[in-house]
Amino acid sequence: MKRYYFPLGVSAMQQMDLTEYEVILQSTTHCAKYIKVSPGALVITYCHNPFRLVWSADSYEYVQSAGLIKKLALSKVISILKDIDKKYAQRSDWFITNAREVVGRIEAAYQPKNKIAIINPPVKCGNFYVASTVGDYYLVVSRFETYKHVDLVIEAFNDMPDKKLVIVGKGSRMKQLKLIAGKNITFLSGLGAGDLARLYANCIAFIFPQLEDYGITPLEANASGRPVIAYGKGGVLDTMIPYTGKASKATAVFFDHQTKQDLKQAIATFEKLEFDPDFIRRHAESFDEQGFIEKIRSFVIGKYLERKGITEVAQPNVPKLKVIA
Repeated sequence: MKRYYFPLGVSAMQQMDLTEYEVILQSTTHCAKYIKVSPGALVITYCHNPFRLVWSADSYEYVQSAGLIKKLALSKVISILKDIDKKYAQRSDWFITNAREVVGRIEAAYQPKNKIAIINPPVKCGNFYVASTVGDYYLVVSRFETYKHVDLVIEAFNDMPDKKLVIVGKGSRMKQLKLIAGKNITFLSGLGAGDLARLYANCIAFIFPQLEDYGITPLEANASGRPVIAYGKGGVLDTMIPYTGKASKATAVFFDHQTKQDLKQAIATFEKLEFDPDFIRRHAESFDEQGFIEKIRSFVIGKYLERKGITEVAQPNVPKLKVIA
């Protein structure tokens, strides 16, 4: 139902007056960019993705399946929202995004004034730990939607009944996925943070079959010292170190095609290798929250100093900063 409130979101955010601030850091895909700012404000946008409903409308099932009248109405609304979204996005002096996968989309949608910076989102390493022993199961943590390709993993493990798979999550395809799953596959949902951390820490490996812009769950597995078996496209190219001959200096095994054959081959390759849990954990720590905060702070202050023409490395008079998410 929330999709019907998108036009109202524009109006609501336009009422937020931040004209007293010199620097504004906005984290957004949609609404935050519509706030009121002063003409001279430095506006920095952490853009997770251009507003999907207007720039990638066909990725929504309810748009694809709409009847003729509904599609015409949606097309009109989307056209209006697209013009508004682009207009307000172009007030941004600088864009930051979460992964290389998103850069081209932002360039195509908004034609930014400056080069887009990539600052990867953080993983909360403190929520995870490296176990002294490993269990006997592979792990998937995912929503059950078509593009997540959980069915691909189920099909692969149906062909390998001697291997156990634990799947954590829920979603619109839960019933269908359970129907096709073999007896070696267990479904779990509604877990607390501690239970989920234990599942990560004790799994043989984490399986990530989908294409994501970024994807935080592979880093959560790495924070638990566990390697990842992933479809080698999208955000994992930013976050994982793929095996290329030395497993002790890798965090993942990639497969090239979203087929059960490729996944099964990747699992077979993985099982011949010996990964280093401590190396994998240290790699995840390079994506921890404090590092993310420091990178954002450095970027914002650096661009403020540029705006003021300050080149000396000195503690500046920090302006008022407002973060809108």
